[in-house]
Amino acid sequence: MVLKLGIIGAGHMGYLHLYSCIKMKKRVSVKGVADKSKITLKNIKKYGINTYEDYINMLENEDLDCVIISLPNFLKKESIQNVSEYNLDIFVDKPLARNYDEAIQIKNIINKKGNRLMVGTNYRYHPNIVKIKESLDEGKIGNIKIASYELIMNGPFSHPRTPRPVSDWYLDPEKSGGGAILDLGYHLLDLNQWFFGNSNVTFCVKNNIMNLPVEDSSTIITESIDDGVRSVFNVGWFSKMVFPDFNFRVNLHGSNGFLSSEKYAPGNLHLHAVREAIKNFMKRITFQEIDYLTYTYYYSSFYKILKDFLTYAESGSNFPSLQEQLNVMKNIDEAYRRGQTHE
Repeated sequence: MVLKLGIIGAGHMGYLHLYSCIKMKKRVSVKGVADKSKITLKNIKKYGINTYEDYINMLENEDLDCVIISLPNFLKKESIQNVSEYNLDIFVDKPLARNYDEAIQIKNIINKKGNRLMVGTNYRYHPNIVKIKESLDEGKIGNIKIASYELIMNGPFSHPRTPRPVSDWYLDPEKSGGGAILDLGYHLLDLNQWFFGNSNVTFCVKNNIMNLPVEDSSTIITESIDDGVRSVFNVGWFSKMVFPDFNFRVNLHGSNGFLSSEKYAPGNLHLHAVREAIKNFMKRITFQEIDYLTYTYYYSSFYKILKDFLTYAESGSNFPSLQEQLNVMKNIDEAYRRGQTHE
């Protein structure tokens, strides 16, 4: 079965999803892409895909099974509501919403129409995080007492070597819903939810190093409800690193040892890229399935999560728990409520 798919929003993430889907052509056929940018749509037409400036026209004119939504935060609820009218499976980039109330509204829309929705929590698919989860489930380090998470990136800002404009909505609190906490904290709080279940936020400090309308860094502390695991999260938009450098790590401390994402990640991402390129070259000439984006290590997670989305859509099985994503949004709301602002 080849699924028929439409993509709504072809910015950086939408284009990455398009690339992944093209590489999975035995499983999915991209029937249409909708975006406001005529230049973007012109580039997409070279793949022989129908393009639309209005995604409603795409929904009306294409026979689809599922849709990827890759739109700014303030457009997500409306787009999910519109897509739900066509009884399609939905993949939406994180965050699910701008706040917890909006996330509840989205859940109600999905429940009312009977659609299935999956949120793009791709950090669960990082190879080193998968290994940590396996070790955690096997109880290799005993009872977890303390966890720490760090994710420092450039946020909406580009490196001077590769400049690009910042979208206006990104720094508008009303349209974005927030800054680094919602943008980066979502990933980390989702991992914590996956590892330890529901948690309560006990502390948050918001920083505004760059004098932006939204916070550009934050420290959050949570405590899990079931086991009392205390977790510390540090996020920030102030990094000027360039790919493949990636300032992300997870450390879990248990009664019998510890787990670190850095232990499982490649020591040299440049060397890793070369090795993966060689592996995929050998697979290509021996007619084996290529593992796309593995040379990037972390970007491979986008390809893997879409493969799972297609598997769920094909099989008709239940999607990952949407309630878990509501729990994440609830933690984010509480972090903003408790947040003490440091300039």
